[in-house]
Amino acid sequence: MNATMTYADAFHQTFAHESDFLNFLKDIQSRSHWDRHPAHDLEIIALDEGDPLTQALHRQYEHLGTEGILDDTMEHTRLLLKAQDELTPVRSCAIKTILDRARISGSALSQLSKPHLAEVLNRCLNIARGNALLWYSDGKISAVHGGDANDYAVLEIPELFQHAVQYLSDHFPGYTFAGGSFDHSMVTAIWELTDQDDLIETYRTALARHGLLDDETSIRPAVRLSTSNTGISGANLYPMLLEGAGSKIVPLGSPIRENHKNGADLTQFDENLVKLFAQYQSNLDTLTELLDIELAYPANVMQAVLKELGVGKRLAMEVVEQYRAQTGDEPDTAHGVYQAMTEVLFLLQRDGATGTKIAAMEEILARALKMRWTAYDLPGELKW
Repeated sequence: MNATMTYADAFHQTFAHESDFLNFLKDIQSRSHWDRHPAHDLEIIALDEGDPLTQALHRQYEHLGTEGILDDTMEHTRLLLKAQDELTPVRSCAIKTILDRARISGSALSQLSKPHLAEVLNRCLNIARGNALLWYSDGKISAVHGGDANDYAVLEIPELFQHAVQYLSDHFPGYTFAGGSFDHSMVTAIWELTDQDDLIETYRTALARHGLLDDETSIRPAVRLSTSNTGISGANLYPMLLEGAGSKIVPLGSPIRENHKNGADLTQFDENLVKLFAQYQSNLDTLTELLDIELAYPANVMQAVLKELGVGKRLAMEVVEQYRAQTGDEPDTAHGVYQAMTEVLFLLQRDGATGTKIAAMEEILARALKMRWTAYDLPGELKW
């Protein structure tokens, strides 16, 4: 997608250089702002190509040279939000937060026509209490959060990443930027913590004890920061490993989270950065323990665990079949199975998944570290 179309709902971009990534975030921020309104004063309006309002808006946007914003909205939500007589197109990622403000949910809502959906939303918004906090970005509404004191706490995305970079510069000198990704739902980046062998020394020793380490084995600690202004992620730090020349990602368990609640601020985020070292030690201990969990039917375990985690059948079965082709029916450890499961991340990359989807899958896979692997170690043919 053309880089000038940052307004588009489906826009996403990856970055190989840290400076480009940080400058892009600042640029997006310069075209964005937060605003508060009483929730009951908000109104949702459906767009239709034939109605006078839509035609008037087309003329207005064409005059301003921003007709792409309205065209993109017609291809996606076909909705406007009215706040104090200002009409703003609604971005797809804002829908869930609007439903939350209206306090309604259900799969049937997606089956309604846009006029009927707008009517339902307006009836519910009319009786909503408190304020709404609106996130305007690149000409559209991207989120409608609760706007009272104890509701959504804003953590500005450029500042979060600047703080992370400063901390890494001070405490992990020589770190390298391994890539970043932006879409309107989530922003994420990975840094490799170069020359930090002390972080993983115990794990490397355990691998060597099990005959799984040689002089050419490359294992590097890394950290991912993911955050969002749309409510799908806090300012979360994910310890991980990068393995081999291809920098295969091995998620390392639970992240250090900072949710957008209870007055969350950059001071708390800075405190979370300080916790990174201890989090590595704890999560690597859990990964190391998997080396001593013997499995008689590892392919069955992998299939059952992936299903339990909610990984899609197509991806899961492709990974299981790859594993079977490589190992046959030989016994394995939970560590070997977990390592093979992370191939799901490569398959997502192969299929062109966004950074948001890959980061979400990393968190899903990391939950496996705490599962009772032996409970799934059963013979026979499994059904999905």
